[in-house]
Amino acid sequence: MLNKKSVDDINVKGKKVLVRCDFNVPLQDGKITDENRLVAALPTIKKLIADGGKVILCSHLGKPKGEPKPELSLAPVATRLSELLGQEVKFAADDNVVGDNAKAAVVAMNDGDVILLENTRYRAEETKNGEAFSKELASLAEVFVNDAFGTAHRAHCSNVGVTQYVDTAVVGYLMQKEIDFLGNAVNNPERPFVAILGGSKVSSKISVINNLLDKVDTLIIGGGMAYTFAKAQGKEVGTSLLEEDYIDYANEMVEKAKEKGVKLLLPVDTKVAKEFANDAPSRIVEGSMDADEMGMDIGPKTAAMYAEAVKDAKTVVWNGPMGVFEMSNFADGTKAVAKALADTDATTIIGGGDSAAAVNILGFGDKMTHISTGGGASLEFLEGKELPGVVAANDK
Repeated sequence: MLNKKSVDDINVKGKKVLVRCDFNVPLQDGKITDENRLVAALPTIKKLIADGGKVILCSHLGKPKGEPKPELSLAPVATRLSELLGQEVKFAADDNVVGDNAKAAVVAMNDGDVILLENTRYRAEETKNGEAFSKELASLAEVFVNDAFGTAHRAHCSNVGVTQYVDTAVVGYLMQKEIDFLGNAVNNPERPFVAILGGSKVSSKISVINNLLDKVDTLIIGGGMAYTFAKAQGKEVGTSLLEEDYIDYANEMVEKAKEKGVKLLLPVDTKVAKEFANDAPSRIVEGSMDADEMGMDIGPKTAAMYAEAVKDAKTVVWNGPMGVFEMSNFADGTKAVAKALADTDATTIIGGGDSAAAVNILGFGDKMTHISTGGGASLEFLEGKELPGVVAANDK
């Protein structure tokens, strides 16, 4: 697969190491409400500390759009990381990220020390991959480690630009794991290989469907995008999510699946309601819905069929929920799929974003082989695209 150098291939003793992490955590009143991303970053950070590196962490948080916003400061992350690591993570509070505080903190570092820079998106150049900011970041370190899969599909200063100005650029354990799981699943899967795609729009998953039809044995479609397929098959979908422009495309995909001998499974029944609310009265419809009804979830027959389809799978990739899972009355389809994956012996890979949230909320997270930390990045991986953040690392 992608043969990239990792933290295991380098010696960082006494060296300054800039690590791009994904600390884009949800904050409420300055408190971190979900620290999964911090915990996921610990193995790489601990390895670099143990090897005697001087560890300089950086990350973005939210969308400050190139200006300092105190509510998006990484200060709370430094505090919590200090507790998780059991040693001080010194916070360099510079609004321009690489400022006097950061420079002084780096000069004062001993081997095994850790500092955290301020939110990289306080700088407008970050998302434009501007040369000056890339050079400033690189000036702090000799080695660069990218462990932020969540932004790997973007070319920014702190994950791509910086690699041009350091001697060594490698991937961390989290990146390595993502590349191994997603890469192998798509390019070298143990078969039968089943992909489950949900979520609201066909348009955002077009290239994914197209790429996966060349690779999978079974493709399962659920969620809002299923209604465009239903309409393509001549069913009425009422006020459901529908992308009229993609009806022909849906038909083409059905044809492509036939040509390739891929089993394409579409919903046979739907749970519908007249309004988008958890307590809205609902009913199960096979065939066409009424003009004032909208699809909210796959129906029980479909859920049973999808669960059956993953039973004998050896590799399953799932991206996107089957219905409006945030509403408990319309979470049954997503729950049935999550349970089926929890019960199978297959390698199960959850593609970040809503699907990751769904399996965790429904309590099946620990039963999955791998839950991706990047929604957009994992989607682009499934499309067969090269990710700039991965490509930028040194080859083995």
